[in-house]
Amino acid sequence: MTAGSARPNAQRPLIGLLLALLLLAQIDQPYPEVALLQHIPTMLLLVASPWLLRRWPLSTASVACIALFMALHTLGGRYAYSNVPYDDWGRTLTGTSVSDAFGWTRNHYDRLVHFAFGALSVIPVAEIARRWGGLGARGAALTVLGWVLAISCFYEIFEWLLTIVAAGETADRYNGQQGDIWDAQKDMALAALGALVVMAMGLIVRNRR
Repeated sequence: MTAGSARPNAQRPLIGLLLALLLLAQIDQPYPEVALLQHIPTMLLLVASPWLLRRWPLSTASVACIALFMALHTLGGRYAYSNVPYDDWGRTLTGTSVSDAFGWTRNHYDRLVHFAFGALSVIPVAEIARRWGGLGARGAALTVLGWVLAISCFYEIFEWLLTIVAAGETADRYNGQQGDIWDAQKDMALAALGALVVMAMGLIVRNRR
């Protein structure tokens, strides 16, 4: 068996795990009014993934990054992001909440996912830029940063448009601003920071070799 034919076999468990997580997230769904909006991207990606990976094969590392991000998104989507009960989980495990430990007054799970989007975009987007775009390391790095900023901007515009067409309560739960007027800017900045951190770490590793 060649490396090319072995690669999809190594990636199937990642896709299967993401599918299982998506299905588990629908059990006793606490926010059914926004669940479909939250999970449509994951559903579409899972349906399209066999064709996409045949047409544009990616390394297992890239697929793992995409699957991990979508897993984080699926968890956030189950709880409409603003209500991910990490404080309850922290009290169960350690006797104290994460918010108490850091002095937080809002639920920051959405910030984690935006940072993760930038960080986990680096490997797959750079791979695509170099393999099919013929770019060098610098061009791939700029492509990653451009991708992260562009998609982050598009997503924030989508959230804004949703507030115009959706019912007030549904839009508010989906957006998850939690009263922060600078929520969109902070989300985009964290996504860019995530990408820059991972690229900087990769540069340090290469320079140490």
